[in-house]
Amino acid sequence: MVPGAELKEAEGLAYREAAPAGEPKGDPILCLHGFPESSYMWHRLLPALAAAGYRALAPDLPGFGDSEPDPPGTWERHLEAVERFCEGLGLEQVALVVHDWGGLVGLRWACDNPSRPSAIVASDTGFFPDGKWHGLAKSLRTPGQGEELVAQFTREGVGAMMASLSSGFDEAAADEYWKAFATPEGRQGVLDLYRSGDFEKMEPYRGKLADLNVPFLCLWGENDEFAPLAGAYRFRKEISHAEVVVIEGAGHFVYADEPERCAEAIVAFLDSAHRSTG
Repeated sequence: MVPGAELKEAEGLAYREAAPAGEPKGDPILCLHGFPESSYMWHRLLPALAAAGYRALAPDLPGFGDSEPDPPGTWERHLEAVERFCEGLGLEQVALVVHDWGGLVGLRWACDNPSRPSAIVASDTGFFPDGKWHGLAKSLRTPGQGEELVAQFTREGVGAMMASLSSGFDEAAADEYWKAFATPEGRQGVLDLYRSGDFEKMEPYRGKLADLNVPFLCLWGENDEFAPLAGAYRFRKEISHAEVVVIEGAGHFVYADEPERCAEAIVAFLDSAHRSTG
């Protein structure tokens, strides 16, 4: 029997958790979602991790999924939420699995708390001071234009947009991800997040990911249009021991496109990291 993921609440955040039947091996796995997703994006990975013997948790960041907005919805406020979540649940050391905006949040949190991460899986994200935002992000960051854009979002439109980006996004996923836009407070939180996302904030973090000296996997969709595959190889250039696994045929939303292949790669990586440290 494969364990499921249970929806819970702690420290003002909704979260999903899956745990093995017996004693977990290794550190807990902390999964941080991207935009415009929520912990639901991990709903197939969490049970796979539990089936492999790991305890896995995935919070809804403030304003996403079933977590209430905590204005202002900035990058810094999300960092505070992750720290509060970990402290509240007694997560002293964790293996991080991050995607998209979850990478900007999680990798910055890891650098700010260098004793906490024991392994990192980074997917379709970036952490580079000279990064460039894609077109949608530029619109959200632009005063006036961003307000007009989010005001036009509808449940049907968000569902159609998500379906166009991945065959893995069904109506249930669209219902979950619409929650970020369902209220004026949620839409403002989206604008707050992108407008706080100045890449120069990462300048003080140059070299700090490598300094963590923990097992590091770049798991990437081959055809990512938002965070191109070159980002994975840049991580490997800057972190000499980093591994790269490319999911062929997948795009930016790699965990929706190929959940089973992603789970297999992550379990293999974590098992290897666990053997080398345990």
